[in-house]
Amino acid sequence: MKFLYSFLSFILIQITFAQEQMTFYFDNNKFELNKVESSKLQKWILENKTSKILSITGSTDEVGSIGFNDTLSQKRVSHVFNQIKGKVKIRPDFKSISLGEKGATSKIKAENRKVIIHYLLEKDLAKENEILGIKEVEPEVVIPEDATLAEKVKLSKVGMKITLKNINFYQNTFATMPESQGTLYDLLFIMQNNPDLKIEIQGHICCIDKDYRNLSLDRAKQIKRFLVYNGIQDYRVKTKGFGVTQPIHPIPEATPEQAAENRRVEIEILSKTR
Repeated sequence: MKFLYSFLSFILIQITFAQEQMTFYFDNNKFELNKVESSKLQKWILENKTSKILSITGSTDEVGSIGFNDTLSQKRVSHVFNQIKGKVKIRPDFKSISLGEKGATSKIKAENRKVIIHYLLEKDLAKENEILGIKEVEPEVVIPEDATLAEKVKLSKVGMKITLKNINFYQNTFATMPESQGTLYDLLFIMQNNPDLKIEIQGHICCIDKDYRNLSLDRAKQIKRFLVYNGIQDYRVKTKGFGVTQPIHPIPEATPEQAAENRRVEIEILSKTR
């Protein structure tokens, strides 16, 4: 019971923080508002046609059984909601919360027989998600496998990794083979055309249990040397060697194709502007 009360309190705090609220009180064991409270509700409706309702919370005093009070608080919420429906804006994820006697927070019984409307004023609707702590989820970036390196960098976000295709080294060295030149120059042109782009070049090797000679780092540094030699500022390019700690396929590899996929160079986007 203590855990449930704490959980409900947490929910109410989340709902009421930085928002408006209006309270209406009920007579004992009644789920319809009396004339005074009904008039107060109608007045609130007229003054808040441009506001937006987030939730309606109902509660009771502690007189009566738990089941009776749960039903009574729900009827109170429904009564108020039916008065408001179609007259004031309501969020699509509107919450109807029936607390029953668990919402009794006052020693005065009459103060616990209530319904609370939580809402936002029109002036606050522009920052509705911010007030409610809702973070907009950015759509997942899907980069076509056949996209060019330039297209992949353009579509990528900070933190994403891109494998540099056709980067090959002579066996057990960090010297690049001639067929690597195309990709190296593609990367150079991308860095030249995107002066705010910063990357980390990450080397990976295959086929052995440990990178004893730190070859993966040396290969990453070799690509950085090419970029810096051709005018890219040193601070824009970091390097890291992962050895065999991040294989795509388990080591030892089952096929030459798996070994080739493990033996790779990637770039991670550290910063960029659209």
